[in-house]
Amino acid sequence: MTDTARDLSRTLLLSGNEAIARGAWEAGVRFGSGYPGTPSSEILPALKELGDAYVEWSVNEKVALEAAAGASIAGARALVTMKHVGLNVAADPLFTLSYTGVAGGLVIISADDPSMHSSQNEQDNRNYARAARVPMLEPADSQEAREMTMRAFELSEQFDVPVIVRPVTRICHSDGLVEVGERRQVELRAELEPNARKYVMIPAWARERRVVMAERTLELIALAEETDLNREEIGDTSLGIIASGVAWQHAREAFPDASFLKLGLAWPLPPERIRRFAAQVERLFVVEELDPFLTAQILAMGVAVEPVDGRFRLGELTPGRVRAMITGEPVPRVAADEDLPPRPPTLCAGCPHRSVFSALREIKAYVTGDIGCYTLGTLPPLQALHTCLCMGAGVSQAHGMQKVRGHEAPVVAVIGDSTFTHSGITALVNIAYNAGVSTVVILDNRTTAMTGGQVHPGVGETLSGMPGRALDFEALARAVGIDDVRVVDPYDLAATEQALREAMASPEPSVVIARRECALMVPDYGPAPVLDEELCIRCGKCIRIGCPALSAFDDGGKRPIPRIDAALCTGCTMCAQVCPVNALKLPADAEGRGDA
Repeated sequence: MTDTARDLSRTLLLSGNEAIARGAWEAGVRFGSGYPGTPSSEILPALKELGDAYVEWSVNEKVALEAAAGASIAGARALVTMKHVGLNVAADPLFTLSYTGVAGGLVIISADDPSMHSSQNEQDNRNYARAARVPMLEPADSQEAREMTMRAFELSEQFDVPVIVRPVTRICHSDGLVEVGERRQVELRAELEPNARKYVMIPAWARERRVVMAERTLELIALAEETDLNREEIGDTSLGIIASGVAWQHAREAFPDASFLKLGLAWPLPPERIRRFAAQVERLFVVEELDPFLTAQILAMGVAVEPVDGRFRLGELTPGRVRAMITGEPVPRVAADEDLPPRPPTLCAGCPHRSVFSALREIKAYVTGDIGCYTLGTLPPLQALHTCLCMGAGVSQAHGMQKVRGHEAPVVAVIGDSTFTHSGITALVNIAYNAGVSTVVILDNRTTAMTGGQVHPGVGETLSGMPGRALDFEALARAVGIDDVRVVDPYDLAATEQALREAMASPEPSVVIARRECALMVPDYGPAPVLDEELCIRCGKCIRIGCPALSAFDDGGKRPIPRIDAALCTGCTMCAQVCPVNALKLPADAEGRGDA
């Protein structure tokens, strides 16, 4: 961001994530933390580019929220970012922070992912706001993303409570015009002085704070009745719609003439305001994605709401789905859903994870894993990943399987390097402590690849640009009690398979670190192998490694012959290594690319 952009109020084209960063920056935020996760990943880098605030990728969302809580107690405004499942990890501090309250404003961005574009579940995090008794704001576009982030800091300080802002994927990644302003210089709100009765939640003091929380909830309900975060838009009173966030956008497009109660404050709700609106309309619908979060509360107020088909509780809404929800018409057919050829996701050309999965498939291992690039190892043609639960769960699941199946069971856990620092370390400690014998493969591609290539503790770089100490995976594994630790270059297929077989055969717990940087981080690729069609026996082994640079070409009824797309090929040589007849020739200048 240029100095001109900082000094002048004007309109910018910003994504929802960029607008959240802008709103936090203008609100005078001093501390930003989080863990990368789509659709929230771009917020902290955008805040870093604006300057004037300390930002960091923390090892996981729990640590990020706890660090931000510390910054808040020290008097600074603090921002925490994560995707929806990250709030599960951060739930422990969240629920008690609702008791302790804050000093400087504390805002939590929980970016939800309806339709699971890049997630393992479709949970609705509005439920967290109600369960933890903290306010939640839902922006409907980029402009509101900026404004509501700024308002969230004000509400946090006004009511002594963390505030959640819940954008969804369509808001995070959609661009819109945003009126921006200058950064406020916000002084620290408190001295760092002991206040144990507020911040130490032993039962006696927690009971006192529980009363404070209940009183605060009543004050927040009173706010909801009057705030301009909620607004009535009275049009044709034959149809009334209550909606929030992106669902309001879809409903307004589907029924532009209807009357609306737009709820920017998704929790707590304003009962009297809702009753007044309901009294003005003939038919009342609540339009919301995922859970009947608003619907259930409004029905509990004694307000009659027309029911909707349960199928509209699954996945994202669209204007067409909203119209079908209310009119009963068929859901409009979307050509892109049916007419386009499928494009299943796949590991990139030259991805170092590919050789590990190829080897595990040959070994016929049962592979436990979790969310990340390596989850794609479950798809054809690799088909070598068999569980995906949550961050770090693959390591814990492998331990449980080994305990009931014994050492001879061919179970292997795979975990990415960033995920290992997030939640795999404790699972590895559990294996060592409980005399497990599992084999854990750390897929160390030197980045947080799935969410955009963010840094993490294993690479020794920090988001803020400050130097950091790189976590030594080998030393760490040994420190927690794993003696059998091996490091392999996954571009060396034979060595990778041998290391895996030896580790699995070991009577002790073992760790294999497959270290090779992500192919997208390599500045210069090697030359592509050259196919000798006379030698090729068309066995298909090279095709079965699943590289997008390789395709099968039918040349007239014979078994398909491989073709290499030189524009996609990175020269990793995996295909040449699996060829049983050396039909894929390595150019002389490709030699040595197996060196890490």
